[in-house]
Amino acid sequence: MKTKMSNATPLEDKEVKRYIALSQEGDEEARSLLVEKNIRLVWSVVQRFMNRGYDQDDLFQIGCIGLIKSIDKFDLAYDVKFSTYAVPMIIGEIQRFIRDDGTVKVSRSLKEVGNKIRHVTDDLTKEYSRAPTIQEIANKLDLSPEDIIHAQEATKKPQSIHETVYENDGDPITLLDQIADVNDNWFEKMTIEQIINDLDQRERLIVYLRYYKDKTQTEVANRLGISQVQVSRIEKKILEKIKEEISN
Repeated sequence: MKTKMSNATPLEDKEVKRYIALSQEGDEEARSLLVEKNIRLVWSVVQRFMNRGYDQDDLFQIGCIGLIKSIDKFDLAYDVKFSTYAVPMIIGEIQRFIRDDGTVKVSRSLKEVGNKIRHVTDDLTKEYSRAPTIQEIANKLDLSPEDIIHAQEATKKPQSIHETVYENDGDPITLLDQIADVNDNWFEKMTIEQIINDLDQRERLIVYLRYYKDKTQTEVANRLGISQVQVSRIEKKILEKIKEEISN
């Protein structure tokens, strides 16, 4: 299957569901038609993952797998458009490919900086009897706070947005639950997850500290060595981006 854009007229939602029913009954022609008619949908999702070091054809092929899975698993009783269901499925398939591929490499220089940060952090913690701020670590190593954050983010194990933050009477609460409104549906949560994945390192760290560690803006500012006003401005921008993406 090639990344050729289909110029065919898109199907109406009623037609889509009719072909899905046929496909789920084993009609291969119906399935092929649905794939062809949704090539643009797959390509639009692939665009979100460009410039990450992956071949666009590979991402497209993986996205098509997600599309086929969504065709096979779509519940015709759902009162939603097929595309609303398919997009998170395609995103999830590509994200699993990127996660499992394991091709993200950390340079030796970043690893060395990461090791220095750990040693200096231990030394300063003993000296100050508290955890040092990013600015204090940066001063000690004669680096910028951004360099420290970059090295820390590059050398630490990725934090899953679905990892449990705490349990409320046995009910696990995740980071995604904390940043999403309790009334958000599953599609909105997928959108939020994608937005966070696309944030830069400092923005993700702010989200992590504010909503995972429940730190105040002042505490985050002290940790990053920036002003509380800057933290407030960055956080506001992130929340506005989430609202805008969900509205769209």
